[in-house]
Amino acid sequence: MVAATQGRNTKRRNADQAEAVVNNGATIHAGTIVQRLTATGNAVPGGTASAGDAVGVAEHTVVGDGIRRVKYSRGCYQFANSAAADLIGLGDIGANCYVVDNQTVAKTDNSAARKIAGKIIDVDANGVWVEIG
Repeated sequence: MVAATQGRNTKRRNADQAEAVVNNGATIHAGTIVQRLTATGNAVPGGTASAGDAVGVAEHTVVGDGIRRVKYSRGCYQFANSAAADLIGLGDIGANCYVVDNQTVAKTDNSAARKIAGKIIDVDANGVWVEIG
């Protein structure tokens, strides 16, 4: 393709929502973290081995059959805080946090075993606010 020499009608879409085929046998619950398998791109629940970084939060519950799709949104969401050495505190605001399971985030990647959930925006008594996706 060569450079444009006149105006063009470039397609556009908002990047705050997307969807993906749910992996066969996986159940993704509404309001939980969604990741995508690195091999196929299929959606799986947060915390699944062999998945990439978190891509968003599920808009509805889907039981995967290899055909059904889940809509997920990107934005700032509150998740459960991990415990002990992985507890996220106010001093961690601005850093990445990591997926423990479909509703919990941690301070560390557990020796590269966990994928990035997103950026820590705030921490309060109810959990960790994470910019995800």
